[in-house]
Amino acid sequence: MRRAYYKNNWIAALLVAPQLIIVFTFFYFPTAQALYWAFTLEQPWGGGNTWVGFDNFKAILGDSLYWASIWVSIVYAIGSTTLAVGMALTLAIFADRQLSGYKVYKIGMIWPYAIAAPAVGLAFRFIFSPGAGIMMFVNQMFPEIWNPVENGNQAMAMVIIAGAWKQVAYNFIFFLAGLQSIPRSLIEAGAMDGARVLRRMRDIQLPLLAPTFFFVLVINITDSFTDSFGIVDTMTAGGPSRATNLMVYKIFNDGFQGLDYSGAAAQSIILMLLVIALTFVQFRYIERKVHYT
Repeated sequence: MRRAYYKNNWIAALLVAPQLIIVFTFFYFPTAQALYWAFTLEQPWGGGNTWVGFDNFKAILGDSLYWASIWVSIVYAIGSTTLAVGMALTLAIFADRQLSGYKVYKIGMIWPYAIAAPAVGLAFRFIFSPGAGIMMFVNQMFPEIWNPVENGNQAMAMVIIAGAWKQVAYNFIFFLAGLQSIPRSLIEAGAMDGARVLRRMRDIQLPLLAPTFFFVLVINITDSFTDSFGIVDTMTAGGPSRATNLMVYKIFNDGFQGLDYSGAAAQSIILMLLVIALTFVQFRYIERKVHYT
């Protein structure tokens, strides 16, 4: 293919300008502002910011509550990612087999991703409410067995399930696309050799889905650290006893409720560096085991 060249450079600049404006407005400018606030401290009665260097970071890293939020975020990331990937893969395998009504099934599985996180949180808050929804009947059979308002582990499980459900539809699309890209001749050859469904899935389909697994893993882990605020805010507000106080929610609490803008900015920088580090580790060590065909 021949490379296309523009005779007038202003046409290329005009086409690229909208994307550049969006990137600078919604990414680079907020990042620069966060860096400025992270290394400065606002005067108590106004009058500008004072340069404090790494003092904000030292205060955060010396706070046991912040380390607790990191641990809570890791638990949420592992739990929601594992559940979302497992459910999406299972559903994609069933849809790929073209069972009765599979077209309606595929369309219905994609819709949940279009639902906003706060709406998902409100729905699951009602579902898992100890006094309403399904769990009300469970508490009637087994009194006081479910009470996420007081039990931190139950609250975390509730948030993980809601977060995973929100992400299942996104994963489902890629897994289904990956399954349908596998040549049917390979599946038919395995069947002719006597391999049953589970054996064909284990030896043929899953190895060929390795690139899709890797992509979905990176996206889900990143999303669990950065896009969980809406669910936590509507379901638990970080409680009980900070059991669901994820890093992204702690940034909101400290910045907008505690009015500690500098501390919140420093936390956002740490969160950004953590996500970058996790992504680097995944590309550095996990991608080595991925075979692209």
